[in-house]
Amino acid sequence: MPLSDHEQRLLEQMERALYEDDPKFASSLRSGHGASLNRTRIALGSLGAVAGLVIVVVGVAIAIPLVGVLGFAVMVASAFWAWTGTRSEGPVPAGGTPATPGASRSKGAQSAFMARMEERWRQRREGGDSHF
Repeated sequence: MPLSDHEQRLLEQMERALYEDDPKFASSLRSGHGASLNRTRIALGSLGAVAGLVIVVVGVAIAIPLVGVLGFAVMVASAFWAWTGTRSEGPVPAGGTPATPGASRSKGAQSAFMARMEERWRQRREGGDSHF
């Protein structure tokens, strides 16, 4: 069942408000490749940790402590890299321009938006809005 024009405008307004309030969260919802990026980073970090463990074992086997220490460092660094696997670039809204931390709306604008949404919800529940 398609949305009416009023419902589409309301949905677009809510999406814009979400981008303005929390652009990082909204971007993570919109982009589907974020989860695959994290999975790839976790997989590569795990492989690096296993490789570091192998280097530690080789260092112990050949009785050279420096090789074991380097293997341990590789293991810890790989595990840390996999654990903190987030994208370094900021979120990009649907418009294509990167969001800046100061781009969120003021508290007054947020409360005005929420007041309008609450009023619409109240009207809908009381049967006063014929659009829904």
